[in-house]
This record gives sequence, structure tokens and C-alpha cells, in this order.
Amino acid sequence: MAEDNDAKQLALDVGAFATSAIPYIGGPISNVLSGVGTVRRINRVREVVARLARDLQEVRSVNEEYVKSEEFKELLELALRQAADERDEQKRRLYAAFLADDIRLPGPSYDEKLRFLRTLEELQPDDLAVLRALGAPPENNPGSMGSPGQTLSRRLTGLDAAHIAELIGQLNAMRITNLGNLNIMMTGSGAADLRHAITAYGQRFLKYLNEP
Repeated sequence: MAEDNDAKQLALDVGAFATSAIPYIGGPISNVLSGVGTVRRINRVREVVARLARDLQEVRSVNEEYVKSEEFKELLELALRQAADERDEQKRRLYAAFLADDIRLPGPSYDEKLRFLRTLEELQPDDLAVLRALGAPPENNPGSMGSPGQTLSRRLTGLDAAHIAELIGQLNAMRITNLGNLNIMMTGSGAADLRHAITAYGQRFLKYLNEP
């Protein structure tokens, strides 16, 4: 009972903060909070809301018609509920970045944004590490010869080659990357620059990963 009361009070506090910091979406955020449940899950949403408020500090005007639409409210609710279940802090930052981007520039279609959230829910921290490694600029003096697999192994010292190959296969299947044979030998400069292996869809994730 005490924990339930703590959760209710915390939800009220976070809702009040959201209404003050981001008034045009404070109401929908409060509605989500009322159904999130435990203190732990509410604290995860609080983290996302605080980051979202920070990211939107410089935004002087928004498309009010859009942020009041059912489409946006559904995306907001889905993103916050997924964030409430997400244990990884890095992924929670991506949810905040996604929402801030959608508020600033609601460009892609609803279906595209829904796909993005579903993909983000599936991605694991190791997937994101591989994506960041693929997007890194080539090293200076990469040598005369090399392979994509060797490049990724240098950049991902905590992962073994077999696991990296498995992760690349998963990212390829999700159409985030399109990297082929990891062991093919090529020039050192070619092996060191793997940015081309990230699809246009994958570039959206990489953009959020590179945000502070």
C-alpha cells in the first residue's frame, strides 16, 4: 500500500513538472503516468520527460495542431510506455530524442514513426554499439589491407567476432544495415570506412545515438 501511494505521488509530481516545463503535452504525459504503475517505471518515464524538456528548451513554437492530434498522443503514449519498461539508459535517451525530434519537425508518416518505435523496442545495447561502430569515421593510417570484420573487432573490443557477425545479421534483417561478408579482404581505407553499410533508415538511429 505504501508503495502504491509513493507511485501515485511520484506520478503527480512528474505530471506537474511536465505541465510546467512542456505545457502543450503536459496533459497527455500525465495521463500516461497514471497508468504506468510502479515507482521504478515512473522514474524511468521521469528521466525521459526531463530529457525531453531539456531538448525542447530552445523551441519557441510548435505545430499545435499536430501535438494535439490523436496521432501524436498515440506515439507519445507508446514511446513513454516502452521507455517505462526499458532498463537500458541509452535506449531511454533515444525515446526522448525521438519525441523531441517529432515535436520539432513532424516529418515522416505515422506508419514510419510507428515502425521506428517498434524497431527501437527490439534493439539491444549491443546492437546500438555495433551501429555506432559502423558509423564511426575511418581511423588514420588503417594499413594497406583489412576486412570489415577486423575493423569492427578493433572498435568493439568487448564483443567477440562471432557475436558481432550475429548482430550484423540481425541489423541487416531489420534493414538498419546492409553489410555483407565481414571477412572479405579489401584496401585498408575501404575496410576502415563502413558508414555506407548503414541504410537511410539506420541513419535515423545513428543520428539519435550521436546526440549529447
